[in-house]
Amino acid sequence: MEQREASGDVVMTRIGQAIMLLHAGDREEARNRFGDLWSEIGEHGDALHRCTLAHYMADTQDDPGDELAWDLRALTAAEGLSEGAAREPSGEHPDASAVRAFIPSLHLNLAADYLKLQRFEAARLHLDRAWDAAGTLGRDDYGGSVRAAIGRMEQRLRGGPGGL
Repeated sequence: MEQREASGDVVMTRIGQAIMLLHAGDREEARNRFGDLWSEIGEHGDALHRCTLAHYMADTQDDPGDELAWDLRALTAAEGLSEGAAREPSGEHPDASAVRAFIPSLHLNLAADYLKLQRFEAARLHLDRAWDAAGTLGRDDYGGSVRAAIGRMEQRLRGGPGGL
């Protein structure tokens, strides 16, 4: 168990390093590092790692379709973690609360992806899911910034066809 925790810390550290590159503006190097990590952990690796990595890998994509694919991977990993919680003796996976905080942002990103692709109904569906999940957010800076971003996306979608 201790070895898994130690290796998990290493993976999250490496993900964090790639996130810092992304935030510093080096999208290409971040994308390369995320790609290497994804190759290592794979489609069936730790759900928190897959969710976090895919969530940020989406932000490195130039093509809206590729961005959507990565955001869908992140949501799939998050949902898999929720399903896995039922198998835990306590009823909750140890990483469930960390991933739960991602859910509103994941749906918000999907709404933005679908909007870029002019798939307005899908964008509305995910924006509604972001609003529904926003209740899990804390009253901290992160929660406030995600709620504000959901509100901005609401305004953008209202400007779309038929006020979607």
